[in-house]
Parts: sequence; structure tokens; C-alpha cells
Amino acid sequence: MSSRLLRPARADRRTTAPRSAAPLGTRLPLVAVAVVAAGLTAACGPSSQPVGSAAPAKAGQSSEAALPSASESATASPEASPSASASPSASASASPSRAATASATPSRTPSKPARTSTAPEPARVPGPGYDSSADAQKQIEAALRAAKADGRAVLLDFGANWCGNCKAADKVFAQSQTTAILGASYHLVKVDIGGNSSANSALLRKYSPSGGTYTMPVLVVVSPSGTVRTDTHVTGNPSLTADGINAFLRKWAS
Repeated sequence: MSSRLLRPARADRRTTAPRSAAPLGTRLPLVAVAVVAAGLTAACGPSSQPVGSAAPAKAGQSSEAALPSASESATASPEASPSASASPSASASASPSRAATASATPSRTPSKPARTSTAPEPARVPGPGYDSSADAQKQIEAALRAAKADGRAVLLDFGANWCGNCKAADKVFAQSQTTAILGASYHLVKVDIGGNSSANSALLRKYSPSGGTYTMPVLVVVSPSGTVRTDTHVTGNPSLTADGINAFLRKWAS
């Protein structure tokens, strides 16, 4: 009986022994994982973050590292932009300065009145002889006003109608060349001193104050301001010919 009972027991052991092997096989990987985890903990040190949070942390670190580069590039571009914007400002400031320069040429150079090519009208040349009824004072004053306006000189011709030299001078004055010189450069006033006009005699002494005996005609050249330039009572008369009188007139013309 005992032998029969033992045999099945052995047989049961043989058959049941493999059943316990499976649990042992499943336990071995767990043990290995625990050993590996313990080794990692000992090598890396304890982690304050749970497992699986390392990847997000690395991603966060990489994004934070990228942000400064982006901000640096963003800040770098404004710093570089002044140099780029300098050209527009320079060009913008250059164009007003040129416009200002273009608009300043007219103010620095005042416009001058346009010169007319038309020659001024020649002054009127009186005919031969002396008008004893004329107001010589008013004629001289009018001639001086005209001289101030056009710059011509005033020629005073003191003479008498009975004077031979005065008639010779009148003939030269009537010649075209002499008339042109007189009309271009002089206002001629003829004053009669051959009569009894005390007023005309006073005018002679005013413009030829040296006195004495006068040899007619007495030719006195007066500037527009009223200053006597020459007096033939002092210098002597020129030759009463066309050449002599024309040379005299050209010499003292203004």
C-alpha cells in the first residue's frame, strides 16, 4: 500500500513541478527590472521629477533657448535698422536741402532791372540866337532837373545876338555831328547877356564868378549836381570850328 501511494505522489510531483516553473519565469523579469532601476538610481541620483517628465522639460529647455535667439534677432534688426533707415533720412534731408539751395539762389542774387536796348531820346537843342525874353533862371533849373534824371551835363551858352563869335558857334551847333553830341550828352541853355537884363548878368557872375571882361560866347559846363566843371572865361574858348567845338564837348561830356 505504501509503495503504491508513493508512486502516484512522485508522479504528481513530476507533473506539478512544471506548473511552478511558470511563476518563477514571470518573476525573474520583475526582479531584473528592479535591479536595473536600482542601478540607475544609484548612478544618476534621485530625480525630483516623475518618470516621463524629462522629455517635456527638454522640450521646454530647447524652446527657451530658441526664444533668446529669436529675441536677439528681433532686437538686432532694430539696431541694424537705423543704419538702413539712415539712407532714407539722408536722402530725405538731402532733397530739402537741395530744394532750399534752389530756392536760396534767387534771394542771394537780387534781380536787376532789365536793360533796354533802346537809346534814350536826345535832348532838345535850341536854334541859333538868344531869346532876350526868356526866363533864363527857370530854363537852367529845368535843365538841372533833367540832368539829374538822365545823367547828362548842362551847357550854358552866354552870348548876344550881335556877337560875331556867338554866330560862328551857332553855325557849328547846327551841324549834324555837333547836334548829335549835344543831344546825347548835354542840356543846352542859351542866355542873352547882350541886353540890359540884370538877371541874366547875375547868372553869368554866378556860374563864372572870376569877373573881369568876358569874351563871348562864354561856355560853362555844369554837372547834374550843379557843380561847374569848366568855364571858358577861365580856360579860353576853343576853336569855333566843328573840330574845336566837338573836341571840347566830348572832353567835358558826362
